[in-house]
Amino acid sequence: MAAERVTQDRDELIARSIAFLDEVKDMTAGTETERWLNQKYGLGSELYETLARLIKKGVQDGWAANIALDGPAYRRSRIEEPSAHTHQFSITAVYMDSTGNAQGNPESAYRGQYHAHPYGEFNLVVPLNLGAALRGPNGWCEAGWTAPAPGSHHYPEAKGGAVIALFFLPAGRISYLPVPQGELLCS
Repeated sequence: MAAERVTQDRDELIARSIAFLDEVKDMTAGTETERWLNQKYGLGSELYETLARLIKKGVQDGWAANIALDGPAYRRSRIEEPSAHTHQFSITAVYMDSTGNAQGNPESAYRGQYHAHPYGEFNLVVPLNLGAALRGPNGWCEAGWTAPAPGSHHYPEAKGGAVIALFFLPAGRISYLPVPQGELLCS
């Protein structure tokens, strides 16, 4: 029964994500798209609340963000590979928790793995603690969307506790490269 519920939750998350991707499949990530996402699908919208509920349940039940990158504080998992039914987007979940972080970053932020977005990214941010936030290209996001533009690169950062990022990558493209010389913050 529990395995059946997990499968239903995962399938519901994918189905609701595909309906969203039907709408954004031809959009380009960036500041304008980020504003549009937050206006149309921000906190309180049916889409945000449904995806947030399902991804929190997925993390709690262990089928989302379940692969440790840095112990329990930083985990990731690919939920769906790019395919025709996802309009060639991948669906991935990341969990980051800045609680007790000893990295020494400003605002006690937890800094994850440096990466680039060759084709951009649509990123739903779900805080698990009051005041928890994920840094996006336009500053800290406590709940809502970030949309790093094609070619952007950064260290993902969380502050104020735990957040889940449910992100949609065009063609599933993300690039984990060595940090360029002199690279310190988001770009």
